[in-house]
Amino acid sequence: MSVAEPRRIVLFRHAKADWPQVSDHERPLAERGRRDAPVAGRKLADAGISFDLALCSTATRTRETWKLAVQEMPERPKTVYEERIYEASPGELIAVLNETPDDVHDAVLIGHNPGVQALSEILAADAEGDARQRLNRRGFPTAAFSVLTFTGPWKSLEPGTATLVDYWAPSE
Repeated sequence: MSVAEPRRIVLFRHAKADWPQVSDHERPLAERGRRDAPVAGRKLADAGISFDLALCSTATRTRETWKLAVQEMPERPKTVYEERIYEASPGELIAVLNETPDDVHDAVLIGHNPGVQALSEILAADAEGDARQRLNRRGFPTAAFSVLTFTGPWKSLEPGTATLVDYWAPSE
C-alpha cells in the first residue's frame, strides 16, 4: 500500500464495566457492557471497515469488549494487547499508533476515557457531516467509537492531521 492512500483509525472505548472489589485494571464488563459490545461490533462491520490490526489495552474490560465486538465482524484482525494503552494520555496513544507498521491500512484502538475522546478531538482537524457535532453532544460514552482518516505513514500521525469521518455511540 502506498503511504499516499488514506488510512483509517477507529478509536473505540470499552463497553460499560462493573465495579466489583478488584483493581481497576481487572474490572470486568457489566451486563450492559456485554450487550453493547456486540452492537458496536455490528456497527463497525456495517461500516465496511476491514481491520488489519487491533491494538487493545490489557485491562479486562477492554479485552472483553474486543472479544465480543470482533465476533460480529467478517474477519478477525491481528490483535496486539498493549499495556501502554491503559490509562494513556493522547500523546502516549499517538506514540503507540506511530509504531504501527506501514503495511497496516485500517487499525482499531480499544482503550479508555479520557484518552480516547481527547485523542479523537486532538487528531481531527476537520470533520465530515455532523460527526463532530454528534461527538460534542454525546461525549464518548462506553462502547462509543470514532472513525478518523489520514494520509501518510503511521509515524506522521499527530494532532490535526486527521479527519473525523464518523462517530457512533450506543443509545442509553
